[in-house]
Amino acid sequence: MDQALYIKYPLSVVNSLTRKKELFKPINPPLVGMYLCGPTVYSDPHLGNIRSAVNFDIIFRYMSHLGYKVRYVRNITDVGHLEDDVEGTGEDKISKKARLEKVEPMEIVQLYTYRYHDALSSLNVLPPSIEPSATGHIVEQIEIIQSILEHGYAYEENGSIYFDLGKYTQEQEYGKLSGKVLEDLQSGSRQTEGLDEKRNPHDFALWKKANPEHIMRWNSPWGEGFPGWHLECTAMSTKYLGETFDIHGGGLDLQFPHHEAEVAQCYGAFHSHPANYWIHHNLITIDGQKMSKSKGNFITLEQLFTGGHSLLAQAYSPTTIRFFILQAHYRSPIDFSNDALQAAEKGLTRLLNAQETLGKLNHQPGSVDEKLDKEINQLCEQCYQEMSDDFNTAKLIAVLFDLGSKINGFYHQQLDLTTISAETFQRLKQTFQTFISEILGIQAEVSDDTQQKEGLIELLISIRNQARANKDFATSDQIRDQLKELGVQLKDEKSGNTTYSLTN
Repeated sequence: MDQALYIKYPLSVVNSLTRKKELFKPINPPLVGMYLCGPTVYSDPHLGNIRSAVNFDIIFRYMSHLGYKVRYVRNITDVGHLEDDVEGTGEDKISKKARLEKVEPMEIVQLYTYRYHDALSSLNVLPPSIEPSATGHIVEQIEIIQSILEHGYAYEENGSIYFDLGKYTQEQEYGKLSGKVLEDLQSGSRQTEGLDEKRNPHDFALWKKANPEHIMRWNSPWGEGFPGWHLECTAMSTKYLGETFDIHGGGLDLQFPHHEAEVAQCYGAFHSHPANYWIHHNLITIDGQKMSKSKGNFITLEQLFTGGHSLLAQAYSPTTIRFFILQAHYRSPIDFSNDALQAAEKGLTRLLNAQETLGKLNHQPGSVDEKLDKEINQLCEQCYQEMSDDFNTAKLIAVLFDLGSKINGFYHQQLDLTTISAETFQRLKQTFQTFISEILGIQAEVSDDTQQKEGLIELLISIRNQARANKDFATSDQIRDQLKELGVQLKDEKSGNTTYSLTN
């Protein structure tokens, strides 16, 4: 990373807490602590919930590229996430799945954690620095509950512990992060479960007493039970990142009640705010509705990779899915459609072809065209400008397409490669490769069929070169023309080498 560019384009992020774009200033540079709410592992990952991992993979990659040492914590929720996220009622999602499948809850956790990791690996998502699980941090959760109780922000009723929002709102604003107004929530509440135990309808559970039929349960000072969903993230984030850390991330659907509850819990336990910057990504929708398991309108990653869903016209590669997500800025919604996926597939092919073509260019110095030279340098610089402006992958990809057009222009001799300086050519190569492969995490997918085709093309080029050496120009021209009809454009270079590009 060019330090001059970092100074010129310092990293800024839109902070959900202030609703403003702010310069990013870590607590202890170059160290950065980042926490992302991970999956509840009770079913296969789908397009909607995989967006979170891809978007924060980009943030992780880019901040690391800028020279920050990022401790990235992404949790696994394997207990305590009840069916109704907002009201905090219903059956534990993992326990319910285990009951229906007639297996142990940890079998469900193990199966779907593996599938989640497998899906992320296929999408080239880097693993986090630490991936803690809720069940692995029961002791820490009990300790935080005890601290909240000691500070007077929680109370016990019949073996359950509830956060006291009445006490909290005397000192702090509940709803500052999400923009929700507590009085409006109370008037519209439909919650009945546990209502007789609560002082306030929206007091949320820190610890729930386990009913006799509840499978997942632990001993505590208040009897056997299990932790609340919101508490888990407070325990895991503060254990590995401290009571106040740099970045807390997640989807917009987690702002309330999950993240709002985390803010309240941290104040109750530590009298501190958990994160200086809150980053929330938007959702993937189908026909304008959030894609989610609860709505039943989701498409799993496996279905996308195989084409096995009624809404899919074809199968799509993992790299296409990744590119589809990155074509939108993380704060913008993405509406699913086959047209959008097919457009992403075509755009990805254009970009990867340009990357391949760049590797075939052989720069020879000449008389520099200062206008063209400056234009390419400005485009390279703009890559950093767009990414440092709140991780804008959509605008970055547009700049990479512009650079790709220059690369193709040089290859097809519509632009003269000798008219840019050697330094500019090296900068073009480094910037293009770095942003596609290292920062966007886009990898060319080479199938067995592709390898066979490439081998056949190379064989025909070898036969053509031999024909040219024997002055058999009829055979040489026939091979060239037939390859061109098949979408393979040959280029005979001055050095004597023959290269090719795919035109369709």
